[in-house]
Amino acid sequence: MKQEFIEIFNARVNNLKHIDLQIPKGKITIFTGVSGSGKSSIVFDTIAQEAGRQLNETYSSFQRLFLPKYSRPEADEINNLSTAVVVDQKRLGGNARSTLGTATDINPLLRLLFSRFAEPHIGYSNAYSFNDPSGMCPECEGIGRIITLNLDAALDKEKTLNEGAILLPGFGPGTWQWKAYAESGFFDIDKKIKDYSEEEFNRLVYAEPQKVTVSYMNNDMNATYEGLAVKFMRQHVKRDKETSKSGEKLLKNFSTMTKCPSCEGKRYNNKVLSSTINGYSIFDLTSMQLDQLIKTLPKITSPEAKPIADGIMERLENLCDIGLGYMDLTRETPTLSGGESQRVKMVKYLSSNLTGLMYIFDEPSTGLHPRDVYRLNELLVRLRDRGNTVLVVEHDPDVIQIADHIVDVGPQAGTHGGEIMFTGSYQDFLSSDTLTANYLNRSAEINANPRPVSEFMESRKSTLHNLKNVSLSVPKGVFTVITGVAGSGKSTLVNEVFAKDFPESIRIDQSPVHANIRSNPATFTGIMNSIRKSFSDANGVESGLFSYNSTGGCPSCGGTGTVEINLSFMDTMEVECSECHGSRFRQDVLHYLYKGKSIVEIMEMSVADAVEFFDAKDIQKKLKALETVGLGYLSLGQPLTTLSGGECQRLKLAKELNTKGNIYILDEPTTGLHMSDVANILDIINKLVEKGNTVIVIEHNLDVIRKSDWIVDLGPDGGAGGGEILYEGPPARILEYERSVTAQHL
Repeated sequence: MKQEFIEIFNARVNNLKHIDLQIPKGKITIFTGVSGSGKSSIVFDTIAQEAGRQLNETYSSFQRLFLPKYSRPEADEINNLSTAVVVDQKRLGGNARSTLGTATDINPLLRLLFSRFAEPHIGYSNAYSFNDPSGMCPECEGIGRIITLNLDAALDKEKTLNEGAILLPGFGPGTWQWKAYAESGFFDIDKKIKDYSEEEFNRLVYAEPQKVTVSYMNNDMNATYEGLAVKFMRQHVKRDKETSKSGEKLLKNFSTMTKCPSCEGKRYNNKVLSSTINGYSIFDLTSMQLDQLIKTLPKITSPEAKPIADGIMERLENLCDIGLGYMDLTRETPTLSGGESQRVKMVKYLSSNLTGLMYIFDEPSTGLHPRDVYRLNELLVRLRDRGNTVLVVEHDPDVIQIADHIVDVGPQAGTHGGEIMFTGSYQDFLSSDTLTANYLNRSAEINANPRPVSEFMESRKSTLHNLKNVSLSVPKGVFTVITGVAGSGKSTLVNEVFAKDFPESIRIDQSPVHANIRSNPATFTGIMNSIRKSFSDANGVESGLFSYNSTGGCPSCGGTGTVEINLSFMDTMEVECSECHGSRFRQDVLHYLYKGKSIVEIMEMSVADAVEFFDAKDIQKKLKALETVGLGYLSLGQPLTTLSGGECQRLKLAKELNTKGNIYILDEPTTGLHMSDVANILDIINKLVEKGNTVIVIEHNLDVIRKSDWIVDLGPDGGAGGGEILYEGPPARILEYERSVTAQHL
């Protein structure tokens, strides 16, 4: 059979330099190159855009109103495309009602199973849903958690009622609210709260309303006595009126989320929990770890139930095959990481029998320990062998080696990238002289001279999620890496236990910078004010003229650079503003120059060029920090909404470079980074440590692990099989520990 190719002619999206490219169909093609070199511009902004646009054109203009919008990419011709399925790292999101079970459609199948075969029978499948009034716990309305009084904040247990043990505003000794407790006759008001019997404490906090007599202005009066928590809930939570600003502040300071006491966090009402198959309620099955659930389901032997059980089993097997066996179906989707979200999305396509599609993956190895990468590789091969074309943007050497075809983009990032450096097979690639190939042929040594450690910071012991009563002990002033397979408990231990015990820690993760279309590197770093001042001083005019959010904005587009054209029944089109030509500024503003350049020319400048251009020390210092973290290729005016997760993280890092004496927690800082940039990140981490900071990094990248001063390795497995600390100490000694999966890969 003749090999077919996807053909691209003269592509010039973003930084692409008029490239022509042929990509073989029915093969795995992996795109490599430094971050910002133009890989995503080829794969997502050119190929996926055009495939999406052409597919949309097969629908009527009315249906297109409800479909995602795709614009025509800047390229002369793109031929032989197939329908594209894009599997990216956007987190699944959702709210507290969205769980792994609802997102993968396993919960609806379980509900069907229970509505047909559970005893006692309680109704249709909706009756088994915690999102339906007939199935949810009435107290927490199916969330599993309730807001209640935070007793640690509201009561000082070292004091008596007379000394003001109740810390809520309006409950000071002598006040009307205080008298209901002090004069109720239930308590010894000179006894410390910590010495109360269980019965007394429960009456103080949880008693239901009852009548008592208290004295007021020398008269006896009837008052209603109710427990502190009951009263607080009635006054501030269970009310229909809007909460005032002061009420909101009170709620923030004195309330907490706790497990619902009525359903114990199970979300369902008692009727649902009493309906079982083989002794298991629907909650029992959804709260089981997936690899355990796979062993339990086949025990449902009734022939009528088999088709439904098989459908559930297939989805479960796919989740386990891709390394998510440590999760359970009750896991809320907002808590999934980018890598986990992407793997959950992949499962959807594994049970599909469509062929001839084009699957596009964005760094699918993100968040995977080297041990689990082979599972991902098997998956990519399976998709290809069904007759699909698989395109992958990837930096992980273990994934790159399964490529049938490699496209290396470079040579550098931003304006210095956008060229094709190599296309061909993996073997030929290794002997080529590109930056990526040189790094693939390199092997890093384990750090033989780690910094000495003396003082430690230790969190309290915890059994949160899957932790086995462990605490995290981190040496001060050095670079510590927390490793372990996906699901071993790293994030729980660091982000949920250690960071709570050391609230001064500064967490730098992959979450998007809070940004809108109007924010850019210049506004984020705070140099925009200095730039505007330089212009206003040089020209003797107000500085607002040099802001497109202020008086300088183009009146036609309101400073956004684009205008929406409503074509009534067709797609709304977003086109470049014809007055400012996308520059966002009023035309008369462009006559004012600073050192021979207009504000628009400066906003188009790359960070690296701007370092040379500006003399002001404060501007230079902030721009150099961006250059240090490898973002020299961004232009000053690039909207932050266009940045990847890894770029956002490095942007936040740049802000922190000149501080000292802090604790930094970095969550997988190498995500989205080329091997050559990992060396950069290591330099940045070492600079932070040399300034006297403590740096804690959660990471799977072996180069980062090798170069650390101290390793804490969790495992041995994910989920219930994890949560133990297998090793803590300098990097070289981990190799002696056979139980550590990380050691085997080092």
